Amino acid sequence: MTDNMIITISREYGTGGREVGKKLAERLGIAYYDREIIARAAKKTGFSEELFDQLDKRATNSFLYSLTMFGSTGSNGMTLTDQLFLAQCKIIREVADDGPCVIVGRCADHVLREYPNRYDFFIHGDLEARIHRIQTCGDYEISGKTPQAALEKMDKQRSTYYNYYTGKVWGKCDHYDLCVNAGRIGVDKSVDVIMHYIDAVRK
Repeated sequence: MTDNMIITISREYGTGGREVGKKLAERLGIAYYDREIIARAAKKTGFSEELFDQLDKRATNSFLYSLTMFGSTGSNGMTLTDQLFLAQCKIIREVADDGPCVIVGRCADHVLREYPNRYDFFIHGDLEARIHRIQTCGDYEISGKTPQAALEKMDKQRSTYYNYYTGKVWGKCDHYDLCVNAGRIGVDKSVDVIMHYIDAVRK
């Protein structure tokens, strides 16, 4: 079932999308990539991981501004922002070429759009379930803001980043194989749904 399989996971903040990706990779016995993409890209380019984090977490209201200030044009004619994005893209393609894997975030569905063995999933959830999750799970950043404000900020960052670099609309259902409401059915059942979907397609 896992021969040459590439699975990408996009997710709203607070839905457990990262956990869905990890458990899916474990169930399938394949590699899992999230922050490893940043670590590899940093090592290969010489840029710090913190710099990649700034690109990944750039606030929406300053994102386009950052393309000129944070991303001043280098000797190759590209902004630093674009260089960091392209470095991540290269690593994403390398890990996809290495073998079957699950990749979370980083526009991987778009970067790997020409890979025929790819399955793209979007994990979402209702506001109440997401607020409960970020309040009870230690994996999320609230940074002094209200949980709802944190959710709105992170979702806006992700959508702006994705929309800018892909030319598509983040979370729009026709960009994905399946959109799964993890807020309603939970992480484990979301993994089950994705497994059933892939199995049905491959039969």
